[in-house]
Amino acid sequence: MTTSPPGAVTGAPRIWLRLEGLAVLALAAFLYQRGGHSWLLFAALFLAPDLSFAAYLAGPRAGAAGYNVAHSYLGPAFAAMLALATGRPPVVAVIWAAHIGFDRALGYGLKYPSGFADTHLGRLGGGRRARAAPAG
Repeated sequence: MTTSPPGAVTGAPRIWLRLEGLAVLALAAFLYQRGGHSWLLFAALFLAPDLSFAAYLAGPRAGAAGYNVAHSYLGPAFAAMLALATGRPPVVAVIWAAHIGFDRALGYGLKYPSGFADTHLGRLGGGRRARAAPAG
């Protein structure tokens, strides 16, 4: 049995949040296609937010903060506003949102500082037991 961190979403709301992620991915891909942009660029930038994993080198608290900054919809929303305010197409924002939607659809949620596997969508690694906290 997998134990989710306190505050993680469970049941039907978790399914809805994952479906929302899938909807964001589909909408972002549709908008990107409608813009006539290069799919090579899409492929090249799609995994860029995962560079935030490097923050885990500084420990789980810094890792969670870095991951969450790169995997919150606030970043693409701000990037889209900036692009549109300067008359540019929001290409990076759309790819970024697509990545986040993809992750959320797969169940990769925002991280808790207790560890990478502890997310707002539940604990990653279905079927594995949560590790007990070290004594002391």
